[in-house]
Amino acid sequence: MADEARWYVIHTYSGYENKVASNLEKTIDNRNLRDLIQDVRVPTETVTEIKDNKSREVERKIFPGYVLVKMILTDDTWYIVRNIRGCTGFVGPSSKPVPLTEDEVSRLGVEEKKVELNYAVGDSVSIIDGPLEGFIGTVEEIDIEKNRVRVTVSMFGRETPVELELAQAEPAE
Repeated sequence: MADEARWYVIHTYSGYENKVASNLEKTIDNRNLRDLIQDVRVPTETVTEIKDNKSREVERKIFPGYVLVKMILTDDTWYIVRNIRGCTGFVGPSSKPVPLTEDEVSRLGVEEKKVELNYAVGDSVSIIDGPLEGFIGTVEEIDIEKNRVRVTVSMFGRETPVELELAQAEPAE
C-alpha cells in the first residue's frame, strides 16, 4: 500500500491512550515490527495548575482519545493497530487511515525538524520564500526555539524589520 512511514491518528476509548500506546509498543517489539511501525506517541503538554494556593506541574493530553502512530501502512500493520484493545479505529472516512500532511505534523510538533543555520547575526541573507521572496536583508536576531529569524530589509528607502522562519532565509551570494 505505502512505501514510506507516515503519521496516522488512531481513536481510542477516552482514558485509554497510554494503555493503547504501551500495548502497541509491546506488540511491535514481540513481533519485530519496528521497521514497519516506527513510533507511537500520545501528545502531551506540561501545564502549571494552581489549586488551594499551591502550584504544581501537571502533564495533560493535548488530544484526549487519540494516539499518533508513525508507520508504513500495510494490511498487516493496519490489522495489528486496529485490533489493539482500547483502539476504536483509524481517523478517516469510514475508518480508512488518512495520513497527516507534512504541515499538520509540523503544527502538531510531533517531529522536530533540525534546521542547520549557515548564517549568523549581522550576516546578509536572501529571502527565499514568502511574500518578500528575492529581497536581501541583514540578520538582526535569531530565535532557534521558536524557529524564527528577524531580518531588516530595505523597502522603499526605509529599513523594515521582518520576522521569518529559519528556513525562509539563506546566505546571500
